[in-house]
Amino acid sequence: MSVQNQDELLALSGERAQQRRIAIPQIGMALAAVLLLLALPYMVGGYIQGVLTFAFYVAVFAMAWDLLFGYSGEINFGPTFLIGLGAYGAALLSYYLMWPVWLCIVVGTIAAIFGGLLLTGPALRFRGPYFGLITLVSAILLEKFVVLFGDFTGGEIGLPVSDFLTISSEGNYYYALGLMLITAVALLLLVRSPIGLIMQAGGQDSVATEALGFSVTRYKFIAFIVSAFFSGIAGAMLVFYLGSAAPASVLAVPVTLQIIIAVILGGRRTIIGPMGGAIFLVCAEEVLRPLGTISQAAVALIALVVLMYAPDGFDGLFRRRKTA
Repeated sequence: MSVQNQDELLALSGERAQQRRIAIPQIGMALAAVLLLLALPYMVGGYIQGVLTFAFYVAVFAMAWDLLFGYSGEINFGPTFLIGLGAYGAALLSYYLMWPVWLCIVVGTIAAIFGGLLLTGPALRFRGPYFGLITLVSAILLEKFVVLFGDFTGGEIGLPVSDFLTISSEGNYYYALGLMLITAVALLLLVRSPIGLIMQAGGQDSVATEALGFSVTRYKFIAFIVSAFFSGIAGAMLVFYLGSAAPASVLAVPVTLQIIIAVILGGRRTIIGPMGGAIFLVCAEEVLRPLGTISQAAVALIALVVLMYAPDGFDGLFRRRKTA
């Protein structure tokens, strides 16, 4: 990539060269947060560890969704299609064939990637809202398939797995934390690479990016497959934490809303923002759980207020405060 092309892509993507460099204070804050998360199991009980473990998986889903929406400019209304393929691919092998856990997770991840390949081929040919509608219909069809063939898939009750990642709450916590941190680092490296720069430019102005000689569709395809990989592996690992694959936990519409709200709260096109938004959202839902259905309304209200008055989420508020 020539220097001129790189400058033009920076302008198209809305990035600034100095923003692409990570400041030392940011590195220090990130390391402090990681050290705190690593030490947390020694300071809290199993209940809080369990809440955070689930939050870490949701964070992976949110970061993977942000890659496609925030950076490639494609709205995926059916992230549960990829999550569900990974979850049920692993669960079916575990239940019927009793394969080892990690082999089930690998195959479940491959199932999500393969499903993503089948979906992106026709979906990315369309512009406008059609991509989002295709992903939404795919997720709904997968959920209906699971319910319709309940004798095979476990239906609404769920399909139990024959083994677990570990029975230790600390072990499950560190597995989820490790996946979340690996996902964050991998996606940050990707979006800051030349591939990520082209991806962002195509999401902002596809016509100008094509004029520079780059295939926007190709880079959107890459974003979708990467998103499918992390969604699939997180979905597969999640079922071995929960003990079963059920529509309510990996396929239902509330799961999609949870992912989207997490990105809105944290701030899209940041990777780190959706991670923080997911942890905040899951913890807030758990704190408000005694209120019953009112808790869901309260969380939705918080997301609405953030969307109206701080469209860049918590990350945008933090940056404006830092600038001020």
